[in-house]
Amino acid sequence: MKQTYFLIVFAAFTGAALADDGIWLVNEFPRSIVKSKYGFEVSDSFLRNLQLGSVRFNNGGSGSFVSQDGLVFTNHHVASDCIQKLSTASQDLMRDGFHARTREAEKRCPDLELNVLLKIENVTEQVKSSTPADATPARAAQLRRASMSAIEKTCADRTRNRCDVVTLFSGGQYHLYEYEKYTDIRLVFAPEKDIAFFGGDPDNFVYPRWNLDVAFFRAYRDGKAVTPLHYFPWSKNGIRKGELTFVSGNPGSTGRLLTFAELEMQRDVQLPTTLGRLKSLIAALKEYSKLGPEQARVALEEIFGNENSYKAASGFYSGLQDPEFMARKKAAESKLQAAINSNPDLKAKYGTVWAEIEAIAKANRELYTRLAALEGAPNQYGSILPIARIIYRLADETAKPDASRLREFASAGLSSLEAGIYSDAPLDKGLEKVILEQYLLFLVKSLEDKNPVVLEVLEGRAPSLVAEAVISGTKLFTVAERKRLAAASLEERLKDPLLRLVSQLDVEARRVRKQSEDQVQSRQSIETARLAQAQYALGGTIYPDATFTFRVSFGPAIGYKDKAGKAIPWMTDFKGMYAHATGVDPLALPKRWLDARKKLNLTVPFNYVTTADTHGGNSGSPTVNTKGEIVGILFDGNLEGLPNRYLFTDERARSVHVASQGVREALVKVYSATELLKELGF
Repeated sequence: MKQTYFLIVFAAFTGAALADDGIWLVNEFPRSIVKSKYGFEVSDSFLRNLQLGSVRFNNGGSGSFVSQDGLVFTNHHVASDCIQKLSTASQDLMRDGFHARTREAEKRCPDLELNVLLKIENVTEQVKSSTPADATPARAAQLRRASMSAIEKTCADRTRNRCDVVTLFSGGQYHLYEYEKYTDIRLVFAPEKDIAFFGGDPDNFVYPRWNLDVAFFRAYRDGKAVTPLHYFPWSKNGIRKGELTFVSGNPGSTGRLLTFAELEMQRDVQLPTTLGRLKSLIAALKEYSKLGPEQARVALEEIFGNENSYKAASGFYSGLQDPEFMARKKAAESKLQAAINSNPDLKAKYGTVWAEIEAIAKANRELYTRLAALEGAPNQYGSILPIARIIYRLADETAKPDASRLREFASAGLSSLEAGIYSDAPLDKGLEKVILEQYLLFLVKSLEDKNPVVLEVLEGRAPSLVAEAVISGTKLFTVAERKRLAAASLEERLKDPLLRLVSQLDVEARRVRKQSEDQVQSRQSIETARLAQAQYALGGTIYPDATFTFRVSFGPAIGYKDKAGKAIPWMTDFKGMYAHATGVDPLALPKRWLDARKKLNLTVPFNYVTTADTHGGNSGSPTVNTKGEIVGILFDGNLEGLPNRYLFTDERARSVHVASQGVREALVKVYSATELLKELGF
């Protein structure tokens, strides 16, 4: 998955009844809304348990503790990065699945980090007080970044925990999040990919759905399974139609506070650039996978991740291309503007905010393609290129005081950064060559072939030849060489062809990044904060955009009607899965599922939908009932919900979950997972 977002457009501005809208901060949860709509009193202990029982996966997902012995529940597609890294040509865990029936058989992930949020502290005044009133936006942003790094370092030194200053409302608020960090994470159970992702890309973001998108890990510390501060018990009854559920996790970025001008920029520049990049990369990866079974195996996770991103971005793009959707967004914005302008005091304070943001969006249009090509994309293509970027910059950045470093090199987060680049996870040179070639093609397309950076990188050669020479010559495929070169002199680093390529990008990449920080991000933080303040002034209920930090959403398990008026059921069952199967990939079921058909209760709920407001990063989030029991796990959203990135509706938009009773049925009758079931309380 794949889904969630920001700005609650309350009834006064949309004319709509209040829906289950909101990716809420746990420390600002709207208890009164839940009480008035569903009659459930959300207590302090209920929210605290949601916080302490939930975990964040550093590779972009969510999960939860489900036993007192550190058992962690998440999605297969969140776990797949580790599963792929643990697989070999002779033992393909993605294809065949994995089940450790003893603690000794559990397999340690090479570079996985889990975080549990312990504490939230509002440090807004501390961050903002570091900025003189007469500072330029660029200088103010620099001082705020320095203050954030200092706060993080003080917290990390004091607690030995992970500490992140989280920016909310694009700079309207700053909260310090303190996390318990776990780095010894071991795989316990994962089903076969063909049932975890049954239906493949054609069924992705589609409902009805039939996926066992689940996996189990165990967290260890000092060689012993951890005892979590809270774990969620497994419901004995499972999900029921109409039942109120809560989803706790870490949704990625959303754009509900974006103005109409900013949405136009995403529609016209950002999303077409992203879609074009992904389309070319996916095509190249699929061609590589055709070279043989081993190439297909090593490319599988890259193909899945990029296809998922492409389909999500396509859904966002479709919303911004829909005149009706854009008209709704424009109408909501116009009503807000009218309300501000009708009050002389509010008009004086906030009346110019839309014009200012429009000017910022224009500056962003002019910078975005270069920024994406030089600064963003090297972190998005494969594994070895992002590793090289970090290693090249590491010595230079860590030699600076914290206040002067790029934010990702702040000392408080350095151990997590280094754990990633010094991971011994296997890398395939053939795959990385294909990916590097695609990056170079994207660079040429974005900057044009006469650009000085392009000329220096290519040196008159085709991108394919550059990629071949660089990948065959680099020593960064070994961890020992990464560590040696990270500590080496610049002269020594430049002897490595991949680090030399990164260096050829670096001066211009830093320059365009600074331009973006000074001309876009620093101004954006001021104006977006003003926009949020304007809504507060009018009495609006708002919550910040998602930032891959802990949030809570809620909604009942109910179906919907599609555009044609056809009723879509609230849940699917095993009978429907077998009817949907064709025996041909991606609708081919694993053999053990074909063999187990007669043993299964085919009417048990398998997948289901709720109105909970979720988004990408929420994948693996626990779905709990009002007793705080696991009744499912969130793994996707439907296509109709993708435009919720910008404006929430629950007419047809739904979050998609695996039902807890469906998981139990599979563990009992397909996998005979006796030990795992016992740990879950059965």
